[in-house]
Amino acid sequence: MISIIFPAYNEEDNVKELYHRIKEVAEQLRVPYEIIAVENGSTDATLERLKECTPIKIIVFTKNFGQTSALDAGIHAARGDVIITMDADLQNDPADIPLLLEKIDEGYDCVAGWRRERKDSFGRWLLSRAANWLTRFVTGLKLHDFACALKAFKREFMHGVHLYGEMHVFLPVILHARGAKVAEIPVRHHERKHGISKHYFMKAVKDIADLFTVKFLFSHSGRPLVFFGGWGIVSIFVALVSAGIAVTSTYVEGIHIIESPYSLLAVMFLILGFILFMMGFVAELLVRVYYEGRDFTPYVVSDIMEIPGDSKRGKLEEGLY
Repeated sequence: MISIIFPAYNEEDNVKELYHRIKEVAEQLRVPYEIIAVENGSTDATLERLKECTPIKIIVFTKNFGQTSALDAGIHAARGDVIITMDADLQNDPADIPLLLEKIDEGYDCVAGWRRERKDSFGRWLLSRAANWLTRFVTGLKLHDFACALKAFKREFMHGVHLYGEMHVFLPVILHARGAKVAEIPVRHHERKHGISKHYFMKAVKDIADLFTVKFLFSHSGRPLVFFGGWGIVSIFVALVSAGIAVTSTYVEGIHIIESPYSLLAVMFLILGFILFMMGFVAELLVRVYYEGRDFTPYVVSDIMEIPGDSKRGKLEEGLY
């Protein structure tokens, strides 16, 4: 079974067309499927338009909690073995879904779309190029387009993972860190016809902050003391070197050890090393709480609606959904 998820915020002019295009492609695949829309607290008629689509599962938020929270809710409500995510603005093309699934069938666990010919402004294109380069540099995962919403991945790799902030951008990084085999394929990208873009400069700033969060969580979260302790050892080593230079200066140049700037450096780096070790211990405790006691999501779902299909289709439809 496959689950196709799209979050929607103020997309009243797009969601019905998107739904029907997804449904048309999914029925051609001849496999069981479900379509999940996460209504992200829209202030327009998005929810009313979604209710006109059948069959569909609609997750309704009490307010706009952001795209990441919407995707997280959709992913954890999905029943399919393979999950496909996409935007609701019709810039992603549902016709590319079979291409993603073909790559999954080749043995990959996650397939990311690459908008090789983007239909965006030059400023957004340039910002995206810089962000993708930084993400490749920090994570070591060689993808061209981390932020493309069109992705397919196996649900098993999301077990126990919750997304927050802007972490949906780095979903391939998260899955790769959990052992998933990641691939990338070129996909189509269309100009936005209706509505306004939800992207802005501060969102890019949040993306960068979450990039380093993801890098730490999935590279060092198992033993944060190793990360902080390693830098603590480096700091203490610098302190010892500085102390040695200060002592040498006292005997060779006659500079009193208290007056030597290296004495101050030695004390500063010694304290820094101690603080880093203490941060490592605290982080170890926080990791235990994070993994052992978390049962919280940063969003609130007001309702989950499952709208069945046309009863005329009978048993065939019951088998598909």
